[in-house]
Amino acid sequence: MQPVTVTEASERVLTGTVAPIDLVEACLERIAAVDGRIHSYIHVDAEGARAAAHAAKAELDAGNWRGPLHGLPFAVKDNYDAAGMPATANSRMRLDNVPGQDCELVRRLKSAGAILMGKLATWEYGTGNGGEYDDLPFPTARNPWDCERFPGGSSTGAGAAVAAGTALFAMGSDTTGSVRLPAAATGTVGIIPTPGRLSLEGILPNCWSLDNPGPFTWTIADSATVLQAIADPTHWDGAAPPAFRRAVGQDVRGMRVAVVTDVGPGMAEPDKEMAAAFEAGLAVLRGLGVELVETRLPVPPATCFAVTSVIGPAESAAIHEQELRERPQDLGYALRDKLLAGSLVRAVDYIAAQRQRQLIADAIDGLMSGFDALVTFGALHVSPRLGVEPEMT
Repeated sequence: MQPVTVTEASERVLTGTVAPIDLVEACLERIAAVDGRIHSYIHVDAEGARAAAHAAKAELDAGNWRGPLHGLPFAVKDNYDAAGMPATANSRMRLDNVPGQDCELVRRLKSAGAILMGKLATWEYGTGNGGEYDDLPFPTARNPWDCERFPGGSSTGAGAAVAAGTALFAMGSDTTGSVRLPAAATGTVGIIPTPGRLSLEGILPNCWSLDNPGPFTWTIADSATVLQAIADPTHWDGAAPPAFRRAVGQDVRGMRVAVVTDVGPGMAEPDKEMAAAFEAGLAVLRGLGVELVETRLPVPPATCFAVTSVIGPAESAAIHEQELRERPQDLGYALRDKLLAGSLVRAVDYIAAQRQRQLIADAIDGLMSGFDALVTFGALHVSPRLGVEPEMT
């Protein structure tokens, strides 16, 4: 089932063994074959992608190679603006919304020669209460490995598209797990960099202080390639972004890595399948010569979750207050439920949560000062069955 990687496709395009139109047609064929079941896309721009592929081929033939993403098809979560394409965010409130320009990350990817295939499924406005209720204008995305299971929210289509091969890579956004969870659920690589490193311009906000965009790919090397293309020096304090691709494949022997197996009180125990996979991953790191140090987090994840459970709904309610007041009947249940809850958060509680958030960040910074990296679970549970409570939430 695993499709060609970004790295492999890039090498084939550069050597001329594969043309950009071949990659676009392969994605379109895959969409036709499987997307009726997995619903990774909200909108497919087949003709636009074909035109961009022919333009990319002409540039390559003329010796104008833009970089490793030149001629490679990608897709974006439908909270990203793309010129001339619907940007619905899977909401009845935005069905007629067609932006006239690209968001900054789409613009940078197009400048790198990548080819936009279309817009990917998401929860309404990229948020909700954790459940799926089948009451939105577009179908629920499904996990390509098992269509009865959830592909992770809220970047549902991004994880599903990469896992199913309906796009070579995809862009999602994360507020409290919306890149990390779909990556865990679909077996793909999800990356969110330090907040503020990637532009949010032209991406529909969910929570002002928590939103963070990031790519989905098959491999770390692919993620490094995409991140290199979208990294903007203005978001790296004016300096050149790190050479992500150059770091891929370097020896990790001797690295000191914190391992968090016990997530502390207030959270469920990991499923046995997740625990076994986690131990298998640790064995790989040991075999590579990494020093693993069992560690406890200074703040339990349950506390972090409690803090974001105040911040997230309150900020979402502030952003979408007018829609909630004027057209609540047109909102899906999951979004309406979250916005109503956020509307009841007191200012003193929001401020206290933001203060607590800073204390948490400082504590994690203190922990990380003694390590090169930290490894823990991407998710505690196997991808849940759609519609089965309480698995979903």
